[in-house]
Amino acid sequence: MQQVPTGGPHILGFDVIWIATVLSAVATFAVLLAIYAATTAKDPMVRRVKALNERREQLKAGIVASTNKRKKLTNRNQAADRVRSILTQFKMVQDDQLKKTQQKLMQAGIRTKDLAFFIIFARFVLPVILGIGAVLLLYVFGFEPQWSPLRRYITVAGVLVGSYKAPDIWLKNRVNKRSHAVRKGLPDALDLLVICAEAGLTVDAAFGRVAKELGKAYPELGDEFGLTAIELGFLNERRQAFENLAQRVDLEAVRGVVTTMIQTEKYGTPLASALRVLSAEFRHQRMMRAEEKAARLPAIMTVPLILFILPTLFVVILGPASCSINDSFLHG
Repeated sequence: MQQVPTGGPHILGFDVIWIATVLSAVATFAVLLAIYAATTAKDPMVRRVKALNERREQLKAGIVASTNKRKKLTNRNQAADRVRSILTQFKMVQDDQLKKTQQKLMQAGIRTKDLAFFIIFARFVLPVILGIGAVLLLYVFGFEPQWSPLRRYITVAGVLVGSYKAPDIWLKNRVNKRSHAVRKGLPDALDLLVICAEAGLTVDAAFGRVAKELGKAYPELGDEFGLTAIELGFLNERRQAFENLAQRVDLEAVRGVVTTMIQTEKYGTPLASALRVLSAEFRHQRMMRAEEKAARLPAIMTVPLILFILPTLFVVILGPASCSINDSFLHG
């Protein structure tokens, strides 16, 4: 008596139907999320203006108020304080680690420094929760009993490592996206700075004007320039405002612009000529990156060409010929 197969097709030990179901659910969720984001789109200028006004109030409080009064003006998040106390109690946070995470948050465009405690806390909590869940599913409840012990061990280890690295990966992706957006608009911003400098505007007024003009085309760059303009007007040392800009943006080009601005402030060199040279250099670098991506296209398209396009061409071209040859052998 022939046995009826109990399961569907498998690839590398995984059920194809189960994988297709999960991928379909993820795709459906992504489509619904995209529709929701498109229908509830808000003006990004409102959020940026609110953030800049909050930063202006913080600078005013830091300059006018005393140290004790400044602490009273600062609104502490109770959840962040609770997480901070837990990390301090178990000695899971270090000053260098905290400063590095806060700097990454600034580079990602997140102004809330208390979020660094949640990210550090997630590095320790997620492996425990997800690791215990994976162990319970695989070893206690018997999920996928046909798996070998080595495969179960690899799955649990992958869940532990992935959950530990997940907050850092998310933060790194946010930093890379924001840095790429700032890099795209930097040459145009330098051109506008040159025009403002030649028109006789001061440095802080020029930064404010450029932030206003580029706010809709390059919102990330407009946000950083607007914040720099506010800091130039409120900080005691203008050099500190430029150094803060270099810390908030993880780009070598921005650090070059900051160095140029500091030198012009210190030695009184012409600002327009220095920025014009930097702008031409950045445009040349952007063109070189575009040419590099275009040169990589033939190598990148080789694999899709071999896997998807050539088999289709072979079927379309050789299919009718093979059918006619088969018919001639059968009826010949």
